[in-house]
Amino acid sequence: MTTDQDLTIDGQPATAMFAAKGIDVTPSKDQGVIKVVKRQGLDGERPMIGDRVVVHYTGKLLTGKTFDSSRDRREPFCFNVGKGQVLKAWDIAVLSMQRGEVCTFLCKPEYAYGSAGNPNKIPPNSSVVFEMELLKFEGEVLTDDSGIIRRIKVKGDGYTNPNDGASVEVHLEGKCDGRLFDCRDVSFVVGEAEDKGVPFGVDRAMDKMQKGECCLLYLKPKYGFGNKGKPEYKIGPDKDIIYEVTLKDFQRAKESWEMDLLEKLNLAVGVKHKGNQYFKAGLYYQAVIQYQRIVSWLEMECGSGLDQHKKIQTFILTSHLNLALCFLRIKEFSQAVEHCNKAIELDENNEKALYRRGEARLLRNEFSLAMEDFQLVLQVNPSNRAARAHISICQSKIKEHHEQDKKTYANMFQKFAERDAKVSKLTALGVRTVHQRHVFICFPSQGSRGMNKVV
Repeated sequence: MTTDQDLTIDGQPATAMFAAKGIDVTPSKDQGVIKVVKRQGLDGERPMIGDRVVVHYTGKLLTGKTFDSSRDRREPFCFNVGKGQVLKAWDIAVLSMQRGEVCTFLCKPEYAYGSAGNPNKIPPNSSVVFEMELLKFEGEVLTDDSGIIRRIKVKGDGYTNPNDGASVEVHLEGKCDGRLFDCRDVSFVVGEAEDKGVPFGVDRAMDKMQKGECCLLYLKPKYGFGNKGKPEYKIGPDKDIIYEVTLKDFQRAKESWEMDLLEKLNLAVGVKHKGNQYFKAGLYYQAVIQYQRIVSWLEMECGSGLDQHKKIQTFILTSHLNLALCFLRIKEFSQAVEHCNKAIELDENNEKALYRRGEARLLRNEFSLAMEDFQLVLQVNPSNRAARAHISICQSKIKEHHEQDKKTYANMFQKFAERDAKVSKLTALGVRTVHQRHVFICFPSQGSRGMNKVV
């Protein structure tokens, strides 16, 4: 029969060691997670809720038996701390650690594997011990391009978040190079934060926040003040900025399923107008949000009559056309092609959709496909001089690439010929050679006015 005394740490029984040196790190101070530091961390900074952390760990029963170890697997374990992705004890423990720190934690069953335990590994109602090393941590990445990184200082309440169109009340503190440049309470509509001088990155983080949350947002220039900077704040171009944001309160906007068709159509008028305003101001990301709202509302609607159906189709068509133009401006050409395709599904002879898809394909170096699109534009409107000019550009590009290919292949074959000549010479001298050559040759596939205005 085993007892708690079977596990020893630093030459003494585990329970005695935790009683003598342990610190209760549970928020409620109920002795649920007791911590003993074996090696101090490298600096004073600790992870915040939501941070991506990397740890090594070894888990043991009080009998001394190891039931799990990342070190045995030689592979650290990663998770977002404080998000309920791991044992409750782990979330509490890691938030108490510094980078490089090594600790041992005694965890009560209710903070570990509970009354059920873990079949074949951990008996029911077992206290367990984890030795953990915090290798590194970084903020939670909110965008694919890592342009917005969040670190939560104070966790919010509830399970709901603001959505596009929601009204929010926030407290903002903005810093650049350690200097406070913005400190205020402000209310704005999510998707329209620009109207109140709030950076795009703060706006985009809103749908991840909960009421009462306080977080740090690390914004790259694209999500801050861009290549123009913010002269009134004495911030130059292409500067990273940090905003501390507290979400004091919010009122969610109605979701699509909460509105009838008439309400959607009435709202779409104002949202389209707002999108056009942003586009004309060069705020293409903000414009995208507005046009996407219209599509999300109406793409599954049919209407009750011909007039209503036509109105819906007009809104969806113009939204896809405008989205394509926005994505052209921000150089996301695949997205531009996608929205042109959706517009063409609605109207196969739409001049603007064909022209914009041609532009996007040309910029993706798909010259033959682009030329086909511009030729289709001319079939719809023979007087479109811009399309005719672009056909000439495509033809020149195709010719240029063919010439480049000829040079490439000529040089390749010249090198092969020179090498074969050397091999023949060596063979004539009685030197045996082993030579194998595989040649793979890939030939490239062949695939106006008002064209660049929102509608």
